[in-house]
Amino acid sequence: MKTVILVPCYNESATIEKVVTDFRKEMPHADVYVYDNNSTDGSDDIARNAGAIVKYEYKQGKGNVVRSMFREIDADCYIMVDGDDTYPVSSALEFEKLILDKKADMVIGDRLSSTYFEENDRLFHNTGNRLVRKFINVFFKSDLKDIMTGMRAFSYDFVKSFPISSKEFEIETEMSVFALMNNFKIVEIPIEYKDRIEGSESKLNTYQDGYKVIMMIFALIRDQRPLFFFSIISLILLIIAGIYFFPILFKYFSTGYVLKIPTLIMISIVISIATITFFVGVILHVLKKQHAENFEHHLLLLNELKRKDE
Repeated sequence: MKTVILVPCYNESATIEKVVTDFRKEMPHADVYVYDNNSTDGSDDIARNAGAIVKYEYKQGKGNVVRSMFREIDADCYIMVDGDDTYPVSSALEFEKLILDKKADMVIGDRLSSTYFEENDRLFHNTGNRLVRKFINVFFKSDLKDIMTGMRAFSYDFVKSFPISSKEFEIETEMSVFALMNNFKIVEIPIEYKDRIEGSESKLNTYQDGYKVIMMIFALIRDQRPLFFFSIISLILLIIAGIYFFPILFKYFSTGYVLKIPTLIMISIVISIATITFFVGVILHVLKKQHAENFEHHLLLLNELKRKDE
């Protein structure tokens, strides 16, 4: 059984050596890969000198880094952790055991149930984490405690089946939703979180990255639950049409005259659009169901190929 540690890295010279050293000490049987994403502070050389296998991803953004990691590396257990030394190395062995024992396809390091809100004093980050968690849990009928954590472990099936579309920090949200929608086994483990050390700066932009995460959630709802998504749009259009139609209808009952003919024409157009939108959702729902069946077949083929390789 092969385990790899995957560390996305962009300008983490203050912490990357400790992260690599700690993982090599805690898990000497695992290869530590550091994927440098155009660092300008020598993070790659520091990681290499600490004993990591250094690779490069020149397309900027964490999503692009994760895509390269998942495509290029084959293993039985993948443990991904940020290079900022905010996550505990001591939890990695528990993550690994759950994956190798096939008790989980994705293990989530749950910061929010532990020390995150004590260590992180950035108000909007804390609020954003809570809102995203609530939003995902409501729309995908789940009970995840931490959607956007940077420490996770994955099975081979998950890694080789995950079609990454995110380019930046919204990748964690995409991972969580993909696992939920495709019935992968998810286990959450509370972990101790500590804030960045002095001299180590976060790459997150609260508003810009928050907006991207929200847009990602809407895109995922559209793609993963199309009937629900397009039914809501149809309902909104019908409500708008009704607001303008019923006053005209009541006026007709009281006077016998049909007024505002141009408005009625527009109402008819809106109702037609609402009807078309609803049936688009129905068609996409059927296609999504067929895709889910094909995905299960893909997983079976993936397992057969893996057994042949072994």
